[in-house]
Amino acid sequence: MSGIWVLGGTGRTGRVIAEELLARGLSPVLVGRDQARLDELAEKLGARTRVVVSASAVPAAVAEERPAVVVNTIGPFTGTALPIARACLRGTHYLDLSNELTAVTGVLDLHEEAVAAGSCLVPGAGFGVLGTESVVLRLCAGQPAPERVRVDAVASVAMEEGIFGEALAASLLDGLTGGSRRYAGGRLVRARLGSGFERLTLPDGTTVGTTAWPSGELEVARRVSGAPDVVAATGAMPSGRLVRALLPGVAALVSVPPLRRALKRRLAAMRVKARPAPREFTWAHARAWWPDGSTREGWLRAGEGMAFTAAVAAEVAARLARGEGRPGARTPGAMFGPELAEAAGGRFVPGA
Repeated sequence: MSGIWVLGGTGRTGRVIAEELLARGLSPVLVGRDQARLDELAEKLGARTRVVVSASAVPAAVAEERPAVVVNTIGPFTGTALPIARACLRGTHYLDLSNELTAVTGVLDLHEEAVAAGSCLVPGAGFGVLGTESVVLRLCAGQPAPERVRVDAVASVAMEEGIFGEALAASLLDGLTGGSRRYAGGRLVRARLGSGFERLTLPDGTTVGTTAWPSGELEVARRVSGAPDVVAATGAMPSGRLVRALLPGVAALVSVPPLRRALKRRLAAMRVKARPAPREFTWAHARAWWPDGSTREGWLRAGEGMAFTAAVAAEVAARLARGEGRPGARTPGAMFGPELAEAAGGRFVPGA
């Protein structure tokens, strides 16, 4: 079966990516475990379906049928990204929505194998990674490597009613138990959870607190800037002073296996109420400092965070399907340039 496979095709993001692909004149194949749900959605969209009994069975299905492009929306990506990307090393192109540090670096480490196979592997094809990456690329274009970079991701995401879900619960707990990270002197080092707090004033005049988080954006900002000192922060975590003080203790408790398993079950089963996006815009921010004392700062503005992520993934998939990528493992901005963010609906505001 050829075409573009959307893994997790009946999930929130998978559905929107499929709609985006159809709008671009492409024919996605919805891949999932529930035949009834797949058929119901496929009938609405006019798409095809492929049932795979579990996430662990996906790599074998990909290797056997060799679709042109695989879009992986199945989290947590720490478990799915690397085996599925490896299965694509037979000429199939791959992208995912990962922003976990180990998932992004694991796929990027397959670069030489991907070049030899003629495959394009693109981790982080969403707001997480591309948002801040695109700003850093613009800030550093034509410049020597800065000595220090900080990136801040401030997503504004609407919530659908439903359960929290096992994948999201696992990703959150992985981030807590793994502790924070930063680059210092070119080395990846541990940082205290809740550290790196900053109160940002967004271009629209509102303010938000961000704290350091061990995301894939940390590694990507280092790679595309060449800076030895890098911090990646997020506005998605509570950033009050008391919360920041308590985070290391909470992480220590969550690291106890029985407690972690129990909390994961409770989080996964928790029902979330629908709510609108908290802000009108999603923002990505970056600042770079050079040894001569000069600094540059920039912003990317996008709409609702998940809609922007779906547009990025669909745009990357469409370009890969047209043969526009270079074989190898690259982040979306490294593969297609910072203008990819604009093609997905983002806008660089003055100062970027």
